[in-house]
Amino acid sequence: MHVETPQSICRFGIAVGDITPPVGIYHRMWGAATHERAEGIHRPLRATVLIFQPLDGDGGEDARQVLVALDHCLLGPPEMDLLLGAVTGATGVPRDDIVVVFSHTHAAGLMSLDRQELPGGDLIRPYLWDVAERVSELVLAAQSSLSPATIVFGTGRCDLAQHRDYWDGERKQFVCGYNPHETADDTVVAARVTGDDGRLLATIVNYACHPTTLAWENRLISPDYPAAMREVVEQATGAPCVFVQGASGDLGPKEGYVGDPAVADRNGRQLGYAALATLTALPPPATQFEYAGAVVSGATLGAWRHAPVSPAQRERLSRWQRIRWTLSLPYRPGLSTREQVQSELARWEAKEAAARSAGNDEQARDCRAMVERQTRMLMRLAVLPPGNEYPLDLTLWRTGDAFWVTVPGEPYSLLQRSLRARFPDTPIVVSNLANGWGPSYLPTEDVYDKGIYQESIAVAAPGSLEKIIADVARHIERMR
Repeated sequence: MHVETPQSICRFGIAVGDITPPVGIYHRMWGAATHERAEGIHRPLRATVLIFQPLDGDGGEDARQVLVALDHCLLGPPEMDLLLGAVTGATGVPRDDIVVVFSHTHAAGLMSLDRQELPGGDLIRPYLWDVAERVSELVLAAQSSLSPATIVFGTGRCDLAQHRDYWDGERKQFVCGYNPHETADDTVVAARVTGDDGRLLATIVNYACHPTTLAWENRLISPDYPAAMREVVEQATGAPCVFVQGASGDLGPKEGYVGDPAVADRNGRQLGYAALATLTALPPPATQFEYAGAVVSGATLGAWRHAPVSPAQRERLSRWQRIRWTLSLPYRPGLSTREQVQSELARWEAKEAAARSAGNDEQARDCRAMVERQTRMLMRLAVLPPGNEYPLDLTLWRTGDAFWVTVPGEPYSLLQRSLRARFPDTPIVVSNLANGWGPSYLPTEDVYDKGIYQESIAVAAPGSLEKIIADVARHIERMR
């Protein structure tokens, strides 16, 4: 006799600000890039702070979740410590209440403190302090805007994301690029946040697809496709649109690795229109669609209407719970040592020097890319926790019918597909890169030992992703 739409009723706050780096800052994210500094700006970068609290304010020490969404690729442990320490000091919000996630745009620049000696690197530390100050201001602004709100969830589809583990038959190796032979997760989870006064406060779009439209040829600071997606939605709704990157370790845009910003905008509009279609179909907040009875006309018609939810339903939609826990993942056998990587680094540096001496620019570029790959591996090894296992910090919170899952690193999309298949009537918002890159990629068990890039730099043992899925599902089941 009635159909319910998944919803949450809670206290909600939001604040949005600009975090665009200065032109001239170190920008080289791609190993194949030949430039060092950013030469311009395609679109501004954005920071968004969302705060969720139980409606009645009663939830003990877990009565607040701060979600900070940044238009950056990722931050390492030193940079995350700088950001979280500064925000906690300026706002008084404990670190445990804050999760920082990233749109994962590869065109924002590599904001790593180990690049300070490179061209434009002197701007990195001052910029990171500026970001920390701006995020602190936004946390305080979001806190001041907290008010009762209803979040209505819907699910749509968009085929922007494609599988990206492609077998190159000529080279006899896997490459990281569009694979037309495999299906990809095309799920769009969209949500509309409405205040008790009927004002639209925000929309949220959760989608898994690497923002790698713009690649080594691009020299502009850019949020990649999420910017145009937000623009499409915001022009139609008049409210801030928040992009939350999903589990996209194996997903990327069909058309990517280009230098043309127009392609990034086109990709973003494609996702924006899909998100709008989903948002447009959502019912009014705090309502259910119920059968109103028969109406005799040319035919006897069955009429339906939107009606307010009952007090018992409102109580269910106001449920709140949050848990944080650490899951130990064994390091993969045969993980490279620092000495092995340094040896490889020296070998590629020598090959690059020889190629340049011979005037072979193409070979020199490839060697330089391999030098960059080994340099980044050294950086990862330097910050890995000691011991035989990686301590993976997970956060899960429930607001009414919906669950929010944040995972460090870059899990393959099996994470979200499995959870959503197990709980088909439950909105599950999945975000990766939570508080940094952590264990790097988390591929499916069957991907290991195939020479696929994501697997080759993974530090966790085969089966780690499946272990995460089982553990998160267990906690969701207990909450339900």
